[in-house]
Amino acid sequence: MDTIHLKIERPDRWDNAFDPQFPEREVDRLLSYAPFRDMHPDNFPKKQPLRVILQNDTRLRHFKRGEIVVRAGDYGSSAFMIIRGQVRVVLPPGLPERSLGRKSTVKRSVFHAIAQLWSNHRTPEVRTPEEIRGGDVVGEGAEARVFLQDVPRILDQNKTVTIGTGEFFGEIAALSRMPRTATIFADSDDTELLEIRWQGLRDLLRSDPALRAHIDAIYRKNTLSNALRAFPLFGHLSDEQLEKVKAQTQFGTFGDYEWSGDYKKLAKAGTHSPEKEALIAQEGDYPDGVYLIRSGFARLSRKFGTGQRTLNYIGAGRWFGLREILHNARNPSASIPYQFSLRVIGYTHTLFIPTKVMEEIVLPGAPADALPRPLTEDELDHDDDDPLKEEGGSALQIGPELMEFLTAGRYFNGTASMVIDLQRCTRCDDCVRACASTHDNNPRFLRHGPSSDGIQVAQACMHCVDPVCMIGCPTGAIHRDAAGGNVVINQSTCIGCTSCATNCPYEAIRMVEARDDGGAFVTDQELKPILKATKCDLCIEQYGGPACERACPHDALKRINLNRLDALANWLKR
Repeated sequence: MDTIHLKIERPDRWDNAFDPQFPEREVDRLLSYAPFRDMHPDNFPKKQPLRVILQNDTRLRHFKRGEIVVRAGDYGSSAFMIIRGQVRVVLPPGLPERSLGRKSTVKRSVFHAIAQLWSNHRTPEVRTPEEIRGGDVVGEGAEARVFLQDVPRILDQNKTVTIGTGEFFGEIAALSRMPRTATIFADSDDTELLEIRWQGLRDLLRSDPALRAHIDAIYRKNTLSNALRAFPLFGHLSDEQLEKVKAQTQFGTFGDYEWSGDYKKLAKAGTHSPEKEALIAQEGDYPDGVYLIRSGFARLSRKFGTGQRTLNYIGAGRWFGLREILHNARNPSASIPYQFSLRVIGYTHTLFIPTKVMEEIVLPGAPADALPRPLTEDELDHDDDDPLKEEGGSALQIGPELMEFLTAGRYFNGTASMVIDLQRCTRCDDCVRACASTHDNNPRFLRHGPSSDGIQVAQACMHCVDPVCMIGCPTGAIHRDAAGGNVVINQSTCIGCTSCATNCPYEAIRMVEARDDGGAFVTDQELKPILKATKCDLCIEQYGGPACERACPHDALKRINLNRLDALANWLKR
């Protein structure tokens, strides 16, 4: 009899396994621990059995006491389970930025700002000895880490709690694409953690009801109340009413968490079709609930000919379906379906609240200023496709060509995108020279990029809402500034691993060869150039804002939050 070999259809992510040397004996050991020993193999699909998920989507990591595992504010793509030892969670207000391997931003005085005119180095990309050496970074390559100094003092000055063997942490941030809410460091000399990347955690949750119920309970207990309270619509609810809403709220994740890689492929191929994006809600369907966007972005579109016309894009803090439900509650004899379709752009995490809950608990007593304006007859007849007006914003128009360009390019992600009016720009490069003189002769952007309808989005850091560049940085060198929220890089903890530059979908981060004070290139022991990541920091240390914008003599350059279109529409109309 011929032997039949069963072939497992391996997902693309397993072509580059989390730990290529993950031995079989370690998988056996994991299967002896709860919750994995209590999972039923029959619940898992044959192409993704439990054993294979553990072998390809997990890795074992060891930490010494005082070593940071996750930092508050970081964007992580994995969760952790404690195998041995314990970790300590630092409660708010948390640790100072310097302790976390980040840069503390200090505004330069007027004297220092003027002194830049003669104190800048003649050669670009000069770094101080501390920036070249690496400060508090220990290790090399992807395993480089940051240790806390003087742990006893930190414990005396900060409120902390410990988490022990068998506990999970980091799962909510990993699944919802939200920043880490606390700093967690190893609190024993040999702490062993199982790191589970988000795809593996997602697959485990799909197939194991007990783990899914456990994570769901944690989310509802620790996160959901704050998430709902962030929307003014729920501000009037009592604690009892809010608990009823929470009990009926459903969580949804759509699209690809690692959307930046796919976007780069699409951009290079020059192809993109809205119809291929994952559908969250479809135009014409019964409005069975309201979708609240918790993180990520979604495309608002309407049928146009044989395809879809983009009307707007909505991100965190926005809603979909509320106007239809409100209309039907006020006009029960003339109910309407969803007037638009909602599709994922990249990755979207949603909260879904059923219509019945909205009608019985939320809408009664809701303050008028928390409700959207009613749908008009023109809108119901599809004669008014004003995307800004639909979201309660300005009535100014963004042309369909420019709207599609901004959406297909994912530029809505930028809170401070460099937008250039090509009809006004004379290519004088005053903006580039101003950037260089402000940053010690190190220009932080390139004045070129994709364009449409006379508008160019330059290759300058956009300080994204969803900063995928921060995912995977081993030392936390790239981070959000605590004060302004700008995405910045601490040169002292940057190890030149290139993860941020590789992840950035907009090619706004460059790797440069560092120089010493004498202008000579610095090399490592193998005589390879030492690389550092560089990008726009929005002139965070300067008074007056971005130098590029202030230097433009023709008002052709503007840093704009493209997550909200009002500012762009007003600027174009000037």
